[in-house]
Amino acid sequence: MISIYSISAVILAYLFGSIPTAVWLGQAFYGIDVREYGSGNAGATNTFRVLGKKPGIAVMVIDIAKGYTATKLAYFIGLSVTGPQHSAQFVNYELALGVTAVMGHLFPIFAGFRGGKGVATLFGMILAVNFPAAMLCVLVFIVVLLITKYVSLSSICAGFTFPLSIVFILHSSIKSEVLYGMCVCVLILVTHQKNLERLLKGKESKVYLFKKKQTNLIKPS
Repeated sequence: MISIYSISAVILAYLFGSIPTAVWLGQAFYGIDVREYGSGNAGATNTFRVLGKKPGIAVMVIDIAKGYTATKLAYFIGLSVTGPQHSAQFVNYELALGVTAVMGHLFPIFAGFRGGKGVATLFGMILAVNFPAAMLCVLVFIVVLLITKYVSLSSICAGFTFPLSIVFILHSSIKSEVLYGMCVCVLILVTHQKNLERLLKGKESKVYLFKKKQTNLIKPS
């Protein structure tokens, strides 16, 4: 049932997701719009690439918080219309809010609808909906990143870990959660299409977590 509470929550979730962390941080502290350099995306990975480790970490943490906070609006605004916590109905409402936040990150109203790929915001959503699955995704992301140094490949592997973990390890009985996990895989592949092309050509940029890296002000191709 649609109510003023659910409508308000969806609008707030989109506005949370629309906060262009990378763009605002880059412009405020460096006088740079990260979308004009590197890969051209307004996300944590490109911020790492263009501005360095500290701003990259800041963007990543805030973008994760965006997805987590938007999803958790189900507790503070929609509780009266969603039923018991952790029920299928409540989880469905969390998923709807989280997806809305991710769409806000992809198409932010505060930044001309030119956003990032939504991986960090998507992870914040997963963290809110299914914490154990999120931790497995983190583990896979870190392992793949340490081995390959490719953030894009790590994100793709972590994205595929989510549906596999909720089906084969956590045995989730909520059908919408499983369906959402499959949609995550599709979204990750769509938003990382150019990265996949560069990976296949051996032209994808690497990220070295423990090595000081120079700012890379290269216009996107």
